[in-house]
Amino acid sequence: MAGPSRGEFVALVALLTSLVALSIDAMLPALGAIGRDLGATDENDRQSVLFAFFAGLGAGQLLFGPLSDRIGRRPAIIVGLVIYAAGALACLAAGGFAAMVAGRAVMGFGAAGPRIASIAMVRDGQSGAAMARTMSLVMTVFILVPIVAPALGQAVLWVADWRAIFGGLLAVAVAAGAWLWLRQPETLPPAQRRPVTARALAGAARRVLAHRITLACTLAGGLVFGAMVAYLATSQQVFVEQYGLGDAFAAVFALVAAAIGAASALNARLVMRWGMLRLTRLALRTFAALSVAFLAVCLAVGGHPPLAAYLGYLLVAFFCLGIVFGNVNALAMEPMGAVAGMAASVIGTLTSLIAVTSGALVGRHYDGTLTPLVAGFALIGVAAAAAIEAAALRRSS
Repeated sequence: MAGPSRGEFVALVALLTSLVALSIDAMLPALGAIGRDLGATDENDRQSVLFAFFAGLGAGQLLFGPLSDRIGRRPAIIVGLVIYAAGALACLAAGGFAAMVAGRAVMGFGAAGPRIASIAMVRDGQSGAAMARTMSLVMTVFILVPIVAPALGQAVLWVADWRAIFGGLLAVAVAAGAWLWLRQPETLPPAQRRPVTARALAGAARRVLAHRITLACTLAGGLVFGAMVAYLATSQQVFVEQYGLGDAFAAVFALVAAAIGAASALNARLVMRWGMLRLTRLALRTFAALSVAFLAVCLAVGGHPPLAAYLGYLLVAFFCLGIVFGNVNALAMEPMGAVAGMAASVIGTLTSLIAVTSGALVGRHYDGTLTPLVAGFALIGVAAAAAIEAAALRRSS
């Protein structure tokens, strides 16, 4: 099979990696309707549509990293897409809220396949500056998806109901699988594949848990990801119901997503001058201090600050988190060279588990005011900053 051009390869990898963000953010405008139609008993139950996806994604990372090393990248991606499609079909046909949550967990589990194995495809065929350039182009598309995905979901709701969004996600998965199968050759030759045993995976997990710097950075990464999960899970309630933005929700969400994208782009330049650890410490200190200060504002106004004030806080706070996202996983992986592949799966799973737990804890306390959400951000910021400070002390000793 003749391989695709470089541009086509970048586009394919970008589509496969962006399936996660598309599956999360396109759903946001529909969460209220899903909860009402499927009989969610509590206003905050709708958040489970996102939490279930993240939980499945975390579990899937533990499987698909080693699996792609054993059976090859293309088969691992196809298996993941088939599982994802089955979950999308279950959500499309869901007659109750429990069935929806189960289907979303299956979708998240399957999405881990293309997310993990497509990045491995890049690593198989490229290295050094060529790999960095390809990944930069992929990440450019990846950053754009959260900006436009809610608008796509909102556009679907203008002409159809929320089930059509799942139909669209199913179509994207089928198209991505067909594109991969018809155009992309396998990048991992059989001679380079290696069996991955439960014993080897357990050994990698012990190494991650025993290395204090890796463990501290994994904890910090999971916590700040948890802040993002809590924000995503409550954004429809906050912007549409608390602030009454209606269809303007997608535009406001895109503005906040752009702050994260700008931070990711700037981080690529700053990290060469300041270093990953210094940038991460500064970003987390700023996020924690800003969240504590804005919590005081929320308490002073009964949890209903002006929308402009909340947006100003989010833009700066999430810019800081964009810096952290760009560095904390690399800091966690840095000492894991000998078991990099399996360690990446373990770290990804632990990060997702911490994120879902902390994000759900914050999101479920939403009470129609910003106070619980911002209080959760403040606690997360302080805890993550403390973990990174501990890692810095360990690194310098």
